[in-house]
Amino acid sequence: MTFSICVRERYTDDDGGDQVRYGVAVTTRLPGVGTLCPFASSDGAVATQSLVNVELGRKGIEYLADGLAVDDALEALLNADDGKSQRQLHGVDADGTFAFSGDECNDWYGHVVGENYTVAGNLLTGEDVVDDAAAAYESAAHGDAPLAERLIDALAAGHAAGGDKREDLEVQSAALQVTNTEDETDDPYYNDLRIDASETPVADLRETYETAKRGYEAVIAKYADER
Repeated sequence: MTFSICVRERYTDDDGGDQVRYGVAVTTRLPGVGTLCPFASSDGAVATQSLVNVELGRKGIEYLADGLAVDDALEALLNADDGKSQRQLHGVDADGTFAFSGDECNDWYGHVVGENYTVAGNLLTGEDVVDDAAAAYESAAHGDAPLAERLIDALAAGHAAGGDKREDLEVQSAALQVTNTEDETDDPYYNDLRIDASETPVADLRETYETAKRGYEAVIAKYADER
């Protein structure tokens, strides 16, 4: 797999309550990455990549729901994984961050850990990919744009820096998920989107997000009096 970002953001809901928003986004030069890499819930966000073990993402989210801290949860899963040296695994929960890159991942590989986010990638053109994705997120972290939009911006920055180095693979994909801790919320369905097969996945993800957001807002406006 190529590169991904996991994010935690605190915010205040309409009733003045403290909440947490989680997001994860990924892109790669393979089809269907949304079925393999990104996982998010009201407890955190996790991305599993390199030689992918999907169970690391699925069980990681389950462990967070059971109350384990993200570093304890993901470290425990890696320690039980015979393929640990070929894995990349990173994520966030309400209080912490975790990132791991096995020493048998394919160059260039590595990760960046910030105060509220993690970025990791492999088979990249260079370190600038994860650095630029991280910088793009940090520069907009306190902006007014929805998190999904800012996650796409981070992917776009990493792609512009070179992205996945396998230029001979034209069929690519991208995905994003955004969740939050509110008990009852109209979570817009455009916060869980996938581009499964495209030659321009990041651009297509942005277009899909903008189209879905516009459609969602039209539905809300049309049926506002029936709510």
